Amino acid sequence: MTQDRRPDRQAAARRALEAEGLDALLVTHLPNIRYLTGFTGTSALLLITPERTVFISDFRYESQAEQEVGASAAVEIDRASVWDRLARTVAAAGVGTLGLEAQSLTLHDAERVAAMPRMRVQSTSGIIERLRVIKDPDEVDAIRRAAALAAAALDQVLPSVRPGETELAVAARLEAALRERGSEWHPFQTIVASGPRSALPHARTSTRTIERGDWLLLDFGAQVDGYCADLTRTIVAGARADARQRAVYETVRAAQQRALSGVQAGMTGREADALARDLIAARGFGDAFGHSLGHGLGLEVHEAPRLAATATDPLPAHAVVTVEPGVYLPGWGGVRLEDDVYLSPDGPVCLSDNRTDLIELMRE
Repeated sequence: MTQDRRPDRQAAARRALEAEGLDALLVTHLPNIRYLTGFTGTSALLLITPERTVFISDFRYESQAEQEVGASAAVEIDRASVWDRLARTVAAAGVGTLGLEAQSLTLHDAERVAAMPRMRVQSTSGIIERLRVIKDPDEVDAIRRAAALAAAALDQVLPSVRPGETELAVAARLEAALRERGSEWHPFQTIVASGPRSALPHARTSTRTIERGDWLLLDFGAQVDGYCADLTRTIVAGARADARQRAVYETVRAAQQRALSGVQAGMTGREADALARDLIAARGFGDAFGHSLGHGLGLEVHEAPRLAATATDPLPAHAVVTVEPGVYLPGWGGVRLEDDVYLSPDGPVCLSDNRTDLIELMRE
């Protein structure tokens, strides 16, 4: 049976409040609310005080909150205004200083809170996100299952890919396969970029027709129990790779393998990034790798920590991160390879399949 970790998570949040000098924290970022209570809906407020946790939502989620939140928080459903209910709850708790999640609360809603009488508001950043960086075994397992699901969906779709069809057609089949295999949703818009468009690191899937010999870059993910996997594979469509394609691909693959085997809890994000960046630069493509090596992964597809040349904080043990070096040459194309890695205290553990041998789809 899965252990209920919500009490421990809320206790950790309370310790963080005390360290910040806050009487209470208003949690509005939905992934944080899910982390602390299990609620999967799209509208809620969560008030954490030293004595209790209060979940506030509207009538649409009355039954859902009862089932998902359960006894992890006091559930209050307001049919008129959740903000008025929040004001009454804050007043009853005698809150003097209320922390707000600056990264998620709109200016309009922040003004609503600031207008509540006899209370001071304080902007905060990352209080709950810092807790979420450290993954428990159930979270790691969910990401592993999401990665397996994503890889299986790609295996299902690749044999059907043909030159002459559009990027959108391939993306549609891939997204359908993800859902059919149990993905709760797509963690981000699926990227299918062909030919010169593969040189766009965050290309939008388009109506471009895939041609023989094109690069076909596929960046996609799956979601299981709320947790995200994020994979990228780059293949050659309808032909053998030429010499230049092989050279670029092997550079990216070698850089990724070096980073996958070398990344360790305790090293800085900058040091992790350099594992791949130094190799790519040594082979003459340093200017073509313009983004960071990776990012944290969990209830959101982009979360802490960062593996980047500017990241000086140590990578914590039990984090899950992506490792995704790339080389992008405008007008020609690009290659990116991405896998998901658990930073075990004993070393890196790849949660995805890391099947990165060059695939040449020899089909008309």
